[in-house]
Amino acid sequence: MIQIERKKPKDIYFSDYQDIWVVSERKGESIKGVTFELLGKGKELAEKLGQKTCAVLLGRKTGSLCEELAAYGADKIYLAEADCLEEYTTDAHSAILAGLISKHKPNIVLYPATKIGRDLAPRVASILATGLTADCTDLGIKEGLLVQTRPAFGGNVMAEIICRSTRPQMATVRPNVMKKREPDYSREANIVNFPVKIDSRGIRTVIKEIIRTTVKGVKSLDETEIIVSGGRGVGSKENFKIIERLAELLDGAVGVSRAVVDLGWRPKSYQVGQSGTRVSPKLYLALGISGAIQHLVGIRGSDIIIAINKDPEAPIFGIAHYGIIGDLHQVVPLLIEELERLRCEM
Repeated sequence: MIQIERKKPKDIYFSDYQDIWVVSERKGESIKGVTFELLGKGKELAEKLGQKTCAVLLGRKTGSLCEELAAYGADKIYLAEADCLEEYTTDAHSAILAGLISKHKPNIVLYPATKIGRDLAPRVASILATGLTADCTDLGIKEGLLVQTRPAFGGNVMAEIICRSTRPQMATVRPNVMKKREPDYSREANIVNFPVKIDSRGIRTVIKEIIRTTVKGVKSLDETEIIVSGGRGVGSKENFKIIERLAELLDGAVGVSRAVVDLGWRPKSYQVGQSGTRVSPKLYLALGISGAIQHLVGIRGSDIIIAINKDPEAPIFGIAHYGIIGDLHQVVPLLIEELERLRCEM
């Protein structure tokens, strides 16, 4: 057991901290699915503690989304609306969220372990001088405390982390590891409007233009259960058509290795790995990817990894659950042919 002793701050009464908060994440004019996953888990934790499940929604003219948050389990919704919250910026969102937490004192705050969540959560934790566990794969309650489970030491062990000395207890949680509850659109939530007072001079980032590098309608890497990734072994930018077709037939997302990004075949938003997007899908297909260490670290959370590579000594086979030693340009077309046949028969 690794135990970090920390002096308990003065004048903090843990009994003042109540309820489970889920920080909602938007994608355009809708709520990202990981938020609903966290609401389901938050509801489970709240029932064990005898507390309420709450959602936090920051944005501009986003009140219409409250109905869906209530349907997925939110008993109360803290709503902050302002022009400066339309698009995510670290300064504005962290300041507003820290203010909300300081005023209403939640017991537990959960964030999606997405690019935004991984940026926002540590900033808020720093402002509030509280703990934070990143990339959790499970959450539970023991003796009234949040037990936060995450992979450690390169995924070789699962660490259970608790925060005894500070509040709120905070964690980011990987997408696709918690189950959504069935929505109940007859549910209603108490909406608490939080007035936004922030000096625009304190927002150091100015968003002039948002450039989308992913194809409209294609699933993002952190929101899908299946990812089909290609590496240098695909051979060329044009050859990625078979990767895209396989992903389409599996209703999954397309990912790439860092080498593919460096070659200019795909933008960085497609990159899977420690320096790209860490993923945890139910199925990860690595095609023509040898398995650099940063890529292996980024996919360890996958339930099942299937690798296809000509090199029997490729490191990817060291963590793959199933492997095919062969030319992907011979194997993948056979998979596509079979999937197309099955689709026609359905």
